[in-house]
Amino acid sequence: MTTPWRLWVAGARPRTLPAAVVPVVVGTAAGYVASHAFVNVYVPLRDEAHYTATTNLPRLHGLLVVNAFLALVVALGLQIGTNYVNDYADGVRGTDEVRVGPVRLVAGKLATVRQVKIAALIAFGVSGIAGLILAIRVSYWLIPIGALCGLAGWAYTGGSRPYGYRGLGEAFVFVFFGLIATTGSAYVQHASVVFDGRSLNVGFPWSFALWGGVPIGLLAAALLQANNLRDVETDKETGKKTVAVRLGRVRAGYLYVGTLVAAAASIGVLQHYRGWSVIALAALPLAIPPARLALSDRNGRDLLPMLAATARLQLAVGLLLTIGLLLVRS
Repeated sequence: MTTPWRLWVAGARPRTLPAAVVPVVVGTAAGYVASHAFVNVYVPLRDEAHYTATTNLPRLHGLLVVNAFLALVVALGLQIGTNYVNDYADGVRGTDEVRVGPVRLVAGKLATVRQVKIAALIAFGVSGIAGLILAIRVSYWLIPIGALCGLAGWAYTGGSRPYGYRGLGEAFVFVFFGLIATTGSAYVQHASVVFDGRSLNVGFPWSFALWGGVPIGLLAAALLQANNLRDVETDKETGKKTVAVRLGRVRAGYLYVGTLVAAAASIGVLQHYRGWSVIALAALPLAIPPARLALSDRNGRDLLPMLAATARLQLAVGLLLTIGLLLVRS
């Protein structure tokens, strides 16, 4: 069976890819800022004569483009691999036989289980190679973290006891595509400060980087909630116990809106570290259409626009948050 490339692209679920791109972009900005804005917090000024002239402040590195690119490849590979695993695993179990959403390769008999499984392994493999190169460049501690991310992506719907069927999907995307992806992308941008030819140990601002991942993780969770809210009826019939199925259509809609509110509140906390981060709230009008759909009595195909609208919201928040982080150096 030969599957056209356009179907493989559709099977990768492009509308979910902002969940991989946004944390890397925001994390990269946070890491770059951390090497500049927070340096005075971590470099002790013990010898005032040594640090008097502003021209003698520590020389800091610029944007580490290669590290940012590798982090993006890692995130995209994990996201696409997870999507393909979800495609073949749901297809094998028959939970995607009645679709109201985008195309599914196995359930739609557009590709074989073996083909989709190989595609998933290729995506995870590309992610793993990029992650290994990144670990060699930065720290070998990234290897076990990357392996854990890959395992979590596979176990989401793969294996005999997928946690995505137990209502744990939102927790997964919040942690891995929010906190870990954002903080990790920030960490690989962070470097030692060079002063008078000496390398100074500048601590990494973990709380700042982690808070940068909170709104991103919540919006990634909202993206999954939009998907599961659309599929609540079919998932219920096939025994897929997502959070939306467990809560029911109405309460799941409230949860979606509550997640967006929590994301906005977390941006308010982040502005404590970087004041201009608050401009990300300018994207709030984009939250109105999907929130109305979530609180409406619509179901199934009528909720299809929610996923695209949530993806646009996540992209807008990510772009504005990145600008806010970079706008002013402390």
